[in-house]
Amino acid sequence: MMTADQARELWDNSEEIVSAQAVQASLDRMAGEIAAAMGDQFPLVLSVMGGAVVFTGMLLPKLAFPLEFDYIHLSRYNNKTVGGEMQWRVAPRESVKDRVVLVLDDILDEGETMAAIRQRIMEMGAREVRAAVLCEKTLAKQKPMHPDFCGFAVPDRYVFGCGMDVKGYWRNLGAIRALKD
Repeated sequence: MMTADQARELWDNSEEIVSAQAVQASLDRMAGEIAAAMGDQFPLVLSVMGGAVVFTGMLLPKLAFPLEFDYIHLSRYNNKTVGGEMQWRVAPRESVKDRVVLVLDDILDEGETMAAIRQRIMEMGAREVRAAVLCEKTLAKQKPMHPDFCGFAVPDRYVFGCGMDVKGYWRNLGAIRALKD
C-alpha cells in the first residue's frame, strides 16, 4: 500500500494530456454517436469494473434512450502497470442472450481484455457486441480489435484519471494524465 506522499510523487511524475473540458466534450460526442448507432435497439450496457466505473458514470446520463445496465469484472492489471493473466471476477449473466450489448471500458490498450469480453459474450448468444472506451492506446503492434466508439487516442505511455489508475491511485481525476517515465 502506498502513502499519500507516494501517490503525490506519481502525480509529480506525470503531465496532463487531456483536459477535463476535453473529456466532457468527448463524452458528448460519443453519446451522440452511440445514440445514433444503438438508440433504437434497447441495448444491454455492461460496464467493466473497476476502471470503467468513472467513465460509465459520466457517459450513462448522456444516453437518452432506453437501455438495460449491468456490469462485469475482468482484470489483467491488479494495480500493476503491466497486464498479466485475465481473471474473471464477475462474468456476464445469461441476460446477454439474443441481445445487442454495449461494453464500456476505460481504455483499450493491447485489446486483449476487450477481445476476450467480446468473445465470451458472443459465445453466450449475444446478437451483437459493440465496445465503447474513453481511450485507445496508440501502439505500433497489431491489436485483435478496435473499439466501435472511442473518446481519445492516447500515446503509448501509462495513462491515468477518469477511472484509470496508476498503481491503484488517481482514478478520481476529471482529466487524463500520463507518467513521464
